[in-house]
Amino acid sequence: MNLHSDTNPLARCIARIADIVGQEADEADILEAGGKALRDLIARDDWLPEFCSVPDPHMYRQYLLYCDPLERFSIVSFVWGPGQRTPIHDHATWGLVGVLRGAEISERYVVGSPMKSIQSERFEVGAVDVVSPSLGDIHLVRNALSDRASISIHIYGGNIGVIERRVFDPDTGHSKNFVSGYSNDRLPNPWRTATKFT
Repeated sequence: MNLHSDTNPLARCIARIADIVGQEADEADILEAGGKALRDLIARDDWLPEFCSVPDPHMYRQYLLYCDPLERFSIVSFVWGPGQRTPIHDHATWGLVGVLRGAEISERYVVGSPMKSIQSERFEVGAVDVVSPSLGDIHLVRNALSDRASISIHIYGGNIGVIERRVFDPDTGHSKNFVSGYSNDRLPNPWRTATKFT
């Protein structure tokens, strides 16, 4: 897709992901090519709208940036206040997570009684992580910083805010279904450029 050089980086990423999923590639190819698109997106930190970067004092926020009209993918900003974390959860689809600001820790689990932590990894600005039911997608994510917010950009293989997923009790391994929804009531305009016509 041919995009003007002054187009918002998010619009370029949307076009690239739409092209990738439109080719009906297998998951490994989607994750590889999508990971490159996400790395390019988070290489700049001048495009995320302010209203999609505001932390909440009580819990992390999940802002929808874009959802494909066919719900083949969605792009979301996660904003973590100091010390905030998710419960242990899964995704029920492939996903890519790229750190835009701050740092995050992802702790992967396998189901058990209690849940068993199998890997903990810290991700700094520019790093991209992958989740998928086929590769392992049960984890807990937390802000690695105690004094400021962290922000990550996520790309999922579906409309993540409406997909039924699971959270897990850390002591028993029992799960319950949940639907995350989104924190915002308006969407950014990725196609707004710096060029103004008079």
